[in-house]
Amino acid sequence: MQNSLLVTKTLTASQEKTLQEAGFLVVSYNAIQIEYLDFELPSSLKNIIFTSQNAVKSFLKKTSFQELDTITCFCVGEKTKAFLEENGQKVVKMTHYASELADCIVKKHKNETFHFFCGNIRSDVLPSELKNVKIPLFEVKTYKTTLNNKHFDQKWDGILFFSPSGVRSFMEGFQKEKNEAPLLETTTAFCIGTTTASEAKKNNLKSVIAATTTIESVIEKTIDTLTERNKSHLKSTN
Repeated sequence: MQNSLLVTKTLTASQEKTLQEAGFLVVSYNAIQIEYLDFELPSSLKNIIFTSQNAVKSFLKKTSFQELDTITCFCVGEKTKAFLEENGQKVVKMTHYASELADCIVKKHKNETFHFFCGNIRSDVLPSELKNVKIPLFEVKTYKTTLNNKHFDQKWDGILFFSPSGVRSFMEGFQKEKNEAPLLETTTAFCIGTTTASEAKKNNLKSVIAATTTIESVIEKTIDTLTERNKSHLKSTN
C-alpha cells in the first residue's frame, strides 16, 4: 500500500527523499509565505526573545550579533537555537514551546526587560504570561506571514503541518469547495507541536504530534505511524 502525503512546506531534497524511500507519494507546497519587514531597531537591547528562524533572519538584515555587545538571547525551537549559534550568538535558554520559555522567564528573570522579535501572526502565550506578572516586554514586528491558500480535491493519508498558520491556510483552501468533508475522514495530521495540533483538532483533523519540534521529527513520526498502520491493515486482511 502506497500512502499519499501532502507536505505544507517545501522540503529539502534529502528530507523529501527520506519520505519517498519509505514508499510514500509526496506533494509539497508552501502553505504560508514570509515577507521580511523594514523595522526600527531599538536603541537599547539587552534581553532578546526569538520564537522563529524568520525573526532571526529579519533581525540579521538590520544588524549582526557581533555589533551588539551585551545582549542575551532566549529562543523557542532547536533549529532557531542552531541558527542563532551559527551566526555567533550564544543562547542562554532554549525551550520547545513558548509557554515553557515564559515559565522560565517568570521564575528566573522577573526583574528584567525583554524585546520580542516576532511576526505579525504570533501566539499570545508568551506576551500574555509576561504581562500578567508585569515583566516589561516590547514587541518588534520583523516579518509578515500570509496564507497561501491552495485547493486540493483528493484524499491524503497524511498531511504534514509545521505551524498553526499552515493548518489555517490548508483549511481555507480546502473549504473553498463545499461538501468535501469525507475527503478528510481518513487523513491524519502530523504536527510539529502541540499548538499546531490544537489548530488541527479545531478543524476536526485527527492529529499526531512529533517527538520534537523539528521537521525531521515530523517526518520520522509520519513514517513510523503510517508504516505501522499499513502493517496492521495487512494483518487484518490476511
